[in-house]
Amino acid sequence: MPCIEARGLRKAFGTTIALDGINLRLEEGRILGMIGPNGAGKTTALNAILGLTPFQGELRVLGRDPWAERDQLMRDVCFIADVAVLPRWMRVSQALDYVAGVHPRFDRAKAEGLLAKTAIKHTSKIRHLSKGMVAQLHLALVMAIDARLLVLDEPTLGLDILFRKQFYDSLLNDYFDRSRTILVTTHQVEELQHILTDLMFIDRGRIVLNCSMDELESRYVEVTVNPDRVAAARALKPIYERNVFGRSVLLFDIKPDLGANKIVDRPQLAALGEARTPSIADLFIAVVGNQYAAQGAAQ
Repeated sequence: MPCIEARGLRKAFGTTIALDGINLRLEEGRILGMIGPNGAGKTTALNAILGLTPFQGELRVLGRDPWAERDQLMRDVCFIADVAVLPRWMRVSQALDYVAGVHPRFDRAKAEGLLAKTAIKHTSKIRHLSKGMVAQLHLALVMAIDARLLVLDEPTLGLDILFRKQFYDSLLNDYFDRSRTILVTTHQVEELQHILTDLMFIDRGRIVLNCSMDELESRYVEVTVNPDRVAAARALKPIYERNVFGRSVLLFDIKPDLGANKIVDRPQLAALGEARTPSIADLFIAVVGNQYAAQGAAQ
């Protein structure tokens, strides 16, 4: 059974279309990164998945309609919207007491064990903790809940690079066990690349790319082209080109689905210069940038 399945998911706010007929299938035990610019529809999609907003189309989360069956769904779902949303007046011990009282699947002993690895004191008030400590506390509370789906919306916003790395390392090593599913949105895409199993780009309410990380590695190639081979590289129809320190960097979609009819393959590209798998950020700029260019040319 898929963890999340959407067909024709649509949401409009007046004349503004936030989600424009999205189709999505996320299997259980995967980590999906949902990447998009501000206003792309990421938060609206998350709100629909969490049962926080009504929608048009079909949407099932863990086999349930999130809008009609939200109470039952929330027994199996955890959500972190931002690292600083915990009540600032609470003490750490009170936060533990509260979650233990409201969530039947909270394992307090596990939370205590996770907090023991930090410098957080049970007597401290949350308002006296650093942003990094609040992130550690929040993650300890969430990881101690036996949930099947974890939804993270910009979970490390405002944290320094050390705490961001610790956050994702803890998420991967202490929480994810291939039976749980994680859906995360962030603008700090480079820090996610090593933990994702699946990738989705969303722009202006539409999905413009949806693939596994294995597919990304096999399908997309970025080449720093030798100066004397630029014309030959351009003839192979890259999807994007940029200039870095005076050298041309071209990004290609090999499109393995075309089989023998594909335009270019990896050995051809390796002969042109230094070939590698593109970063998520570079692929995002290529795909979403091409969407804007195509729409601008059509107007």
